[in-house]
Amino acid sequence: MSSTHEVLGAGRLGAVGRLGRPRREWRLSGSDTTWAVAFLLPYAGVFAAFVIYPAVFGLWMGSDPALYRILFSDPLYLTTAFNTLLFAAVGVNVQIFGAFLLSGFFLQRGRFRRILLAVYLLPCALPALSAFVSIHYMTVSEWGFADSLWRTVTGQDGPLFLVSRWLATSVNIAAYIWKWMPFWTLVFMAARIAIPGEVYEAAAIDGAGRLDCLVYVTLPLLANVYLVCTLLAAIWAIGDFSTVYFVSYGAPARQTDILATFGFHRTFDFGYPNQGSAAMMSALPVLIPAVILLMRRIRLTGVQL
Repeated sequence: MSSTHEVLGAGRLGAVGRLGRPRREWRLSGSDTTWAVAFLLPYAGVFAAFVIYPAVFGLWMGSDPALYRILFSDPLYLTTAFNTLLFAAVGVNVQIFGAFLLSGFFLQRGRFRRILLAVYLLPCALPALSAFVSIHYMTVSEWGFADSLWRTVTGQDGPLFLVSRWLATSVNIAAYIWKWMPFWTLVFMAARIAIPGEVYEAAAIDGAGRLDCLVYVTLPLLANVYLVCTLLAAIWAIGDFSTVYFVSYGAPARQTDILATFGFHRTFDFGYPNQGSAAMMSALPVLIPAVILLMRRIRLTGVQL
């Protein structure tokens, strides 16, 4: 057995040992119980009013089976469902994989990398409204920055990004990746820092190069973190509203809507709140298994290396 495998095996045994330790049970009594209940009641009230009640009310509004027959017979809803799956699949996988690779780049020493990291993190710190509205006006028409730059460089008219369905969808996905990839990069940077340096030293002794360390050391150790980040990002992406609403506004002709914006327009623009709720409830067959898998993964592994 090589030294790398010995170090990796010791790390896994240590993680299993930590998970297998018995937990202490703390029991409250007397005045401690009174204070705990006093502090818990306001939180429980806020949680019931702003989480449980809206969720139950939305389920009740979308509980009529006739609403789903109406939705499934609407070609625009089918287009919207496809857009949502495409938005989540491409946006999530590209940004998580890109964040995984960039985390290794930014962890290397160098003043240039630190400056570049500070600039790279700016989209994540910007408010979604200002960030996405800026992209909207950059691509909205032939007078936008993107088309003006295209015309200046090539001497021809630009592609009019928000007039074509596929170009507008690409702009939505690119804006989503640009906004949230820095956040996941920080997550992977923190996970990489937690990997013991002895693992890479043992791999170097065995003759492993940078690519070998990435494929056979870093990726296996971060597999749990990678999976949890992917599931969490997918759940957020399916319910994302601000990206499509502020970047393309569903243009052209609602062909780039996703379920969140489709439900919003049905509720507030057309006055059919039941159909809007049903549109969002139709994502539950995908969201519920993802949430269950996420919770089971966190409970079983603790997102440990």
